[in-house]
Amino acid sequence: MFSVTLVILRNHCPYLHVRKALGDIVSGNRKPPQARDRALGAQLKTMRTRQTELSLEAAAEMLGWSAATMSRIENGKRHISAEDVASILAVYRIPVDQRDALVRRAKAIDEPGWWSRPLPGVPDELGALASYEADANALTDWSVNIIPGLLQTYEYAKAYMLDIGNPSEDIEMVWMARLRRQQILPKIEYTAFIGEAAIRTPFGGAEVLTAQLKHLVEVTKRGIGVRLVPQHLPRAGLYHSWLLLDFPGSPSIAHIELLRGGVFLHDPEVDGYVSQRAKLNKIALSTAESRDILRKLIEQREGKR
Repeated sequence: MFSVTLVILRNHCPYLHVRKALGDIVSGNRKPPQARDRALGAQLKTMRTRQTELSLEAAAEMLGWSAATMSRIENGKRHISAEDVASILAVYRIPVDQRDALVRRAKAIDEPGWWSRPLPGVPDELGALASYEADANALTDWSVNIIPGLLQTYEYAKAYMLDIGNPSEDIEMVWMARLRRQQILPKIEYTAFIGEAAIRTPFGGAEVLTAQLKHLVEVTKRGIGVRLVPQHLPRAGLYHSWLLLDFPGSPSIAHIELLRGGVFLHDPEVDGYVSQRAKLNKIALSTAESRDILRKLIEQREGKR
């Protein structure tokens, strides 16, 4: 019965990639889902719900797939090829320029270390970093010289963005994207390892830094881990900032933020960052110790001592 059904689907499905995919399922050649599939799946789901009136079941029927298969694709639990993406977007009648951009992205992120350059901030249709963070169950930030973006206040973020050359007219949009990312913090396990230099660098001036330090104290009261790394400790390999994202049932990925974009690293490049996290756990102060230092620094800055 299964083989007969398979023949019918292969003879009647109008998309070449579906026929190949069905063959891969039977032969066992389909790739296992990867971290990149979460981002693509989330974006495809957003396009379906925002730019079409198709239900998941209707979309699956038009593609010759089961609803379960479509659900697994949208949830990143099934590998999706660039050809799959092209055919899905054709069924959704997505504009050609938008469709071509996502297909190019699907092809590019099959390469290890693919580039993400949202302009400005995370795009409305879900940027890769935002979708990864939304699916993660744990995040680890290591920030050498600045407060991590997920913990920044508005004034601090604005001053930093202006300092690195962001156009002033883009600041509000970039901040809104960052604020939306910050909304995931109560839902996941998050630890920020922060170099001591960051809490003494006054982006925006003394008052802005003091307000930022108070914000760090407040977030620790809500269960968010803030752990300071004292200066002058041996920390080879910890010379640049990074974000490590852990997922249930799939490999971790690392995100390295650059001046005008960022790079995502997948296995085996991530292994070194997992090791560095273990090193940070050993050399960093506890959250309680860090909170005490922040409070004392705030008191000093306010002239109470």
